[in-house]
Amino acid sequence: MLETAVQNKVNQWLTGSYDADTKTAIQTLLDAGNATELTDSFYKDLEFGTGGLRGLIGIGSNRMNQYTVGAATQGLANYLNQVFVGEPISVAIAYDSRMKSDEFAQIIADIFSANGIEVYLFDALRPTPELSFAIRLLGCKSGVVVTASHNPKEYNGYKAYWTDGSQIVAPHDKNVIDEVNKIQSIDAIRFVGNPAKIHAVGAEIDAQYIAQILSLSISKAAIERQKDLKIVYTPLHGTGITLVPTLLQSMGFENVTLITEQAEPNGNGQFPTVVYPNPEESEAMNMAVNKAKEIGADLVLGTDPDADRVGIAVRNHHGEIQLLNGNQTATLLIYYLLQAWKESGKLAGKEFVCKTIVTTDLIDKMAASYGVSCYNTLTGFKYIAQVIRELEGKEQFIGGGEESYGYLIGDAVRDKDAIASCGMIAELTAYAKDKGLSLFDMLMEIYKQFGFYYEGLISLTKKGKTGADEIQQMMADFRANPPQSLAGSEVVKIDDYKSLKRTQNGVVSDIAAGEMGIESSNVLQFFTADGTKFTCRPSGTEPKIKFYVGVVAQLANNEDFDATYDNLKAKVKAIGEELKLK
Repeated sequence: MLETAVQNKVNQWLTGSYDADTKTAIQTLLDAGNATELTDSFYKDLEFGTGGLRGLIGIGSNRMNQYTVGAATQGLANYLNQVFVGEPISVAIAYDSRMKSDEFAQIIADIFSANGIEVYLFDALRPTPELSFAIRLLGCKSGVVVTASHNPKEYNGYKAYWTDGSQIVAPHDKNVIDEVNKIQSIDAIRFVGNPAKIHAVGAEIDAQYIAQILSLSISKAAIERQKDLKIVYTPLHGTGITLVPTLLQSMGFENVTLITEQAEPNGNGQFPTVVYPNPEESEAMNMAVNKAKEIGADLVLGTDPDADRVGIAVRNHHGEIQLLNGNQTATLLIYYLLQAWKESGKLAGKEFVCKTIVTTDLIDKMAASYGVSCYNTLTGFKYIAQVIRELEGKEQFIGGGEESYGYLIGDAVRDKDAIASCGMIAELTAYAKDKGLSLFDMLMEIYKQFGFYYEGLISLTKKGKTGADEIQQMMADFRANPPQSLAGSEVVKIDDYKSLKRTQNGVVSDIAAGEMGIESSNVLQFFTADGTKFTCRPSGTEPKIKFYVGVVAQLANNEDFDATYDNLKAKVKAIGEELKLK
């Protein structure tokens, strides 16, 4: 038996101007009595989260299909025409290698053009960061990239961008959704495009994007001396293949091995060699890691399907290839940028780096030692972009990142950029090798100087409406009964970003609303006397609740690394067991 609201939505789709195939699929589910699938497909409308619109491909208001994509685009088009009255309006559109990405991109282009908006549509798949770059380069008012980033193959998504090349933030995000919600019938969606307003773009944008990344290079002499650095790269069947090999070659790296089995984007978005096309997953990186072992490589790079995230592997102090997590890579990148800027005399006292509140606090500590500000934002690169925007002309952005394998160097792009990150990671590897160090050696030196910070992530998947309700209940329980201690250390501060209240030593104060990158969000953080940080956050793009556990210890020498590392990992595990996170 379907809930009334779900049944009403199903009836709307069965009687509305939807295509015959869609209606047949819905009726088949009804005839089979598949209430669970119908409920999950229709119990809500897809909403903009930290990464925009994202969901399973299929029929229904809670699925990615031509109608949900169409409604989102019509709402965005309506809003653009309201905001920029009397101004020329243009948008850029890109897409990745997923199922229906090219179809959705064409639908989006048609709808924008039907609403009188000029469209710059990439002629083939391209990375998400290049879309951000193109918006700024072409002077567009908005942009869309069709991608579900690193989600499983059954998903697709829709990331919407604003004039500065960043993902849409408040108040525009809420206003766009209001416009989408006003569309009560698909008859209000202008599906029939105006070809005269749709313009193909491609190689000319690629060239300018690559040139911009090359301008970020700091250690050209080190690259020249280490040009035979052995690098293995995999695009995981995604868009990275279009630019990463070209960039590395242009930078001067002459010994790059491509994982050919994963080089070509798979036309139907099946990602045939991986279960989950996510460089955060060790399984996805197996082919590249094995090749690195075979040829004695110094560095492994792997990008996700839309090339906004990058995972890396390096040789550890035992000579073994080891995957680094997002916090470790962010630490190395930011340390290198700070050090290289200092050595180049580029630090003038007005520079800053930026990260999210769930990313390692080691970055804050490093930045402070260089006299560089470090700003913390909510999760989502749109908030980092907001800080860059608000400080433009006042302070100089060096770089930033988040623990989920997303990094940004320079401000020409306003989203995480795996293309530029691959180039800069290769450069910092050459810089380290030029000094007789591996990246792992450099990481240990950082730990000895600033403290050994380790962060663990516990991610629980809770699918469908039942899962969503369970996630909300877990957050409610943590608010009603917060832990008093973690691993034996007293909780001395609680930050609740939903209420924007901080409780410290029994005193309640405000977390300043309106701070750059900070707004009300369903996030809880607990801080203990020994430096442990525990964060609870429902994902904005996946049916998950995530728990981030950060711990810290001192590292006196390299010989103590393994024991200290084991102790920190054991502490994170103990906290998870203590809180019954399962």
